Amino acid sequence: MSTAILVLEDGRTFRGESYGAAGTTVGEAVFSTGMTGYQETLTDPSYHRQVVVMTAPHIGNTGVNGEDDESRRIWVAGFVVRDPARRPANWRATGTLDDELVEHGVVGISGVDTRALTRHLRDRGAMRVGISTELAADELLQRVQAAPSMTGADLAPEVTTPEPYTVPAVGERRYTIAALDLGIKAATPRHLAELGVETRVLPATATAAELLDAGPDGVFLSNGPGDPAASDYAVEAVRGVLDARRPLFGICFGNQILGRALGLGTYKLPFGHRGLNQPVLDRVTDSVRVTSQNHGFAVDAPLDRAVDTPYGRVEVSHVGLNDQVVEGLRCLDVPAFSVQFHPEAAAGPHDAAPLFQRFVDLMEDNRAEA
Repeated sequence: MSTAILVLEDGRTFRGESYGAAGTTVGEAVFSTGMTGYQETLTDPSYHRQVVVMTAPHIGNTGVNGEDDESRRIWVAGFVVRDPARRPANWRATGTLDDELVEHGVVGISGVDTRALTRHLRDRGAMRVGISTELAADELLQRVQAAPSMTGADLAPEVTTPEPYTVPAVGERRYTIAALDLGIKAATPRHLAELGVETRVLPATATAAELLDAGPDGVFLSNGPGDPAASDYAVEAVRGVLDARRPLFGICFGNQILGRALGLGTYKLPFGHRGLNQPVLDRVTDSVRVTSQNHGFAVDAPLDRAVDTPYGRVEVSHVGLNDQVVEGLRCLDVPAFSVQFHPEAAAGPHDAAPLFQRFVDLMEDNRAEA
């Protein structure tokens, strides 16, 4: 097995063995605390242009299969593991993770002290990184330091669907919604379909008029990669939906876009939240949910009071219990709400799944008032 090196933009270097494709890759170094769900992580468009460090030591045990992909391809820029499985041991496996990374051209590294790497990122913050099987450390460092930052990156148009498509409801169709694909995961319309919702998925640059025409009952804002401060087109579309008083539900990147549409700011977190074990306080039900998260930016809003916006009062509905980060918004005067985490939980806990029903209830209430 060939050797590989990992170099962070501050010069910290780790050496290991090649895992996946040979070559060189550069991206933003982030870490994920999930012990399972690596296939869903790899295929989550929200990880576009990021090199993911898995904190769990053993990765690849369950192989890969044709059912758990969350999109049409692997999106991570690179993959870092400590101890890769020698062979998968799961009845659903149809191949190995190593072979899957090779097939998709994803450069990775194994044998790395991922605890030390994670502690470094927690202390210094997420930063640019490179992995290579062919370059010397000093040459790789130059390439890393020349790479673009995630701050200011507009990435949703790079991962969105090129053409609209429809995911039909399971059984009777009760509602029809439009989903703004900022990097949507396959599990989201699947969950909605089970509640009788037909989802018409539109590209990230769809206008408010296109969303309102496609989704007569409601509009959904998906997760996605990049800096929300760079997505003015999505903010403008959401403002049009709010002006129309159409029920709206956003998750992850969609939460940040809703926040911006309401006039709130966003900012980059030191190292973000990524994994399947993030505790969140739901202030609406006064309960704690363990959630699946993947975000490096957050909404800037006061936790102790509702704020006045051009669309009425808005309050923080969810709070992260690890660091008091805003994890959800609830509009009190228009039919809209959002959360920073992933209620579709692919992979992850299902504590937040009832939020899809809350969206359905909001559409039903709006229909009754019409």
